[in-house]
Amino acid sequence: MTLRAYQQTAISAESPRDTEFRLFSQVTLALVEASRLDPKDLSGRVDALDWNRRLWSALAADCADPGNQLPKELRASIISLSIWVHKYTSEVIRGKEDIQDLIDLNRTIMQGLSARNGSAT
Repeated sequence: MTLRAYQQTAISAESPRDTEFRLFSQVTLALVEASRLDPKDLSGRVDALDWNRRLWSALAADCADPGNQLPKELRASIISLSIWVHKYTSEVIRGKEDIQDLIDLNRTIMQGLSARNGSAT
């Protein structure tokens, strides 16, 4: 019970950027684990692929909100990446593309989030 309370407090005290980094870490780990499965094992891979697609969809929706305070160009880039992730994921599911490009994109985003925090990954 004490550990759970500590974890809740730690999560509630993190910055939005820390939360984004943590979420990208979890999703990317799921993609890495899915990449180790046989590409024909769609049932084993689809949960991670769907989770990643939903993450990017949520980011795009947030960037489309007029109240979002990120620079307009950055918001447009995130929305474009989300569209690419959506289309590319469909190709991965069809077996026409490799999951590694999704992993690489997420890791690049994580590096950017980490650099802005002044920490290294």
